[in-house]
Amino acid sequence: MNHKPKLWTKDFLIVSSANFFLFLTFYVLMVTLTIYTIDHFHASQAQAGLASSIFVLGAVLVRPLAGKKIDQIGRRKMLLGSLVLFLLASIGYFMVNGLLALMIDRLVHGFAFGLATTATGTIAADIIPNQRRGEGTGYFAMSTNLAMAFGPFIGLVITQHFSYSIIFYAASLFAALALVASLFMNVPEGKVAKATRQKGFKISDYFEKSALPISIFIGFAGFTYSSILSYLTSFAKEMNLMDATSFFFVVFAVFLLASRPFTGRMFDVLGENAVIYPALIFYAIGMVMLSQSHHGITLLIAAAFIGVGYGTFQSSCQAISIKEAPSGRMGLATSTFFTMYDFGIGSGPFLLGFLIPFTGFKGLFIGMAIFAFILIGLYFLVHGKKASLRKKMQTEERMSA
Repeated sequence: MNHKPKLWTKDFLIVSSANFFLFLTFYVLMVTLTIYTIDHFHASQAQAGLASSIFVLGAVLVRPLAGKKIDQIGRRKMLLGSLVLFLLASIGYFMVNGLLALMIDRLVHGFAFGLATTATGTIAADIIPNQRRGEGTGYFAMSTNLAMAFGPFIGLVITQHFSYSIIFYAASLFAALALVASLFMNVPEGKVAKATRQKGFKISDYFEKSALPISIFIGFAGFTYSSILSYLTSFAKEMNLMDATSFFFVVFAVFLLASRPFTGRMFDVLGENAVIYPALIFYAIGMVMLSQSHHGITLLIAAAFIGVGYGTFQSSCQAISIKEAPSGRMGLATSTFFTMYDFGIGSGPFLLGFLIPFTGFKGLFIGMAIFAFILIGLYFLVHGKKASLRKKMQTEERMSA
């Protein structure tokens, strides 16, 4: 009998839990910091936007360095050290007494987040058996997807019913849970790739070349998804759909969870294209439905399509970035993927904000729906074509054997 290697080990559950709490903290603060900054410090919209996005800037700046250094420093040391810093920065919000102090704390928090999530991604990639790469990466990425769903929901509920200090208590609690969970994990230490030991500056020391094409693609995809994170509430207010909007991310998570057992196995058995093309089509349909929502039910059906589509291709692309990279450069592949993803998610709200005066929120989502269809062609160019050729060659080799 052909026994599949075990996936649901203690260490896999712990690293997924730690990653979930990290991203939960990120999303709870992402949806609340703008309002907090305006209310508490009487900041302008631009200053409030910067306070929110400077966190992502910190993560983007530190990730390439984290990918290069993780196996030199040691994965356990980087994970625990960054989680301690992440907890201290979460507690730091209580001591902030001005806009500049808030910006500094957000930047430090972003640095810690970039280091910690590079570590969790690299450790998970090493723990997942090769034969279950798509399935395992899918389940690990689900920790991010669930945080993406429940973080905004928790943040919005707190701002509606409690004081801002409860947000910072929640962020500190989630950060502490990530740290405590990680103390009980056996961390596999990786080989230090020769390229990362050489002196002098080289781009290849900070970015994994094999992971760049799919990472650039996910950056563009993240850019489209950032429109939902940042402007869904404003769009819903304009369309009188606020009641349904509070359940948008819950429906997103439920349909993502329901589809994950099938999509991960399909990735490993049928190949990445069999999963990513349908997922991209689902995402594009969901974005069209969202842009045309006049009733709550349409908005929630759109959430289901977007949950299955976006959640599936995001985790599948992460699996590709790791699969394409040499084993000694898994850390760099992970950091390359998330650097581009963070850049897309972080730059989207800022750049799209310039369009809104001209397009309105409905026009913005119509534009993002068109962009979602363009992503299908972009995926074909950066990876889909190569993957189908590889699959064809493997089939021919099996038939001739």
